[in-house]
Amino acid sequence: MTDTRILLTTAGSRDEADMLANELVRRELAACVNILGPMTSVYRWKGKIESSSEFLLLIKTTEDAFEQVRHALRELHSYEIPEFIELCVNRGDGRYLAWLEQCIRYE
Repeated sequence: MTDTRILLTTAGSRDEADMLANELVRRELAACVNILGPMTSVYRWKGKIESSSEFLLLIKTTEDAFEQVRHALRELHSYEIPEFIELCVNRGDGRYLAWLEQCIRYE
């Protein structure tokens, strides 16, 4: 197991996805954010089945920065309850993982 984490969130527009990605990297909370989409999400919200176009953000960060990333997304995101899921990275190329950790500056 490494300290590296991939966090997932979605955004309702490309502009919002770009803003979130840029702000997380600017704040040094993420080394890299990949934006995928548009894609279709089907979900239950307030008792109804909904479908909408969204963009998926893959946020590359560290375990220690998790809470700061969550706080930033709560501050910046337009959704009432944004998706925020952590995936642990078991292994990876050592040079890439070292670069990633060097990019993160958390308080």
